[in-house]
Amino acid sequence: MSKRVILITGTPCTGKTSVSKQLAAKLDALYINLTDLAKKLNLIIGEDKERNTSIINEEEIRGKIAESIDAANKNTIIFDGHYAAAVVPQRYVTRIFVLRRNPIELRSFMEKCGFQGAKLWENLASEILDVCLFEALREHEKEKVCELDITEKNEESVLSEIMSIIKERKKCLTGHVDWLEMLESQGLTEEYLRI
Repeated sequence: MSKRVILITGTPCTGKTSVSKQLAAKLDALYINLTDLAKKLNLIIGEDKERNTSIINEEEIRGKIAESIDAANKNTIIFDGHYAAAVVPQRYVTRIFVLRRNPIELRSFMEKCGFQGAKLWENLASEILDVCLFEALREHEKEKVCELDITEKNEESVLSEIMSIIKERKKCLTGHVDWLEMLESQGLTEEYLRI
């Protein structure tokens, strides 16, 4: 049986988990949060105390992901994680959705979630510099990668956009979000790009 594997990726606080869970429910899919999977399988090899984040054994998790896909009793599997494009083996992936959020709005979301210091500024820089998008494009075929600007959109709207792309009613596009140019035009580059 051929499986459909969808990745939902993006900088922290872009809504990956809630959108992934809703999409899994709508598609009757298996939902896998990559950080939870790594913890469950004891694939955490350390902690980055400065950034308050876990360090994952990426090589080991790739093999476990392949096993999970092959053993899944569902036709569709949705992986949620900002590093999904780097660890889910290319041969399985059918579509990657990179959620993008305006850094001004993103900063507010991150601060509400307790991000501060290096963790806040590095994640904002990742969004401004398209890190998750570049990783997806580096690891996978461009036709599979869809960049979605979710700024000021609710989860239902984002889910609707994803479903339109999956059902091929809307084109999958990349390269249309440019936060750096937006910040430069508003004179906010130095305030938001601090690393």
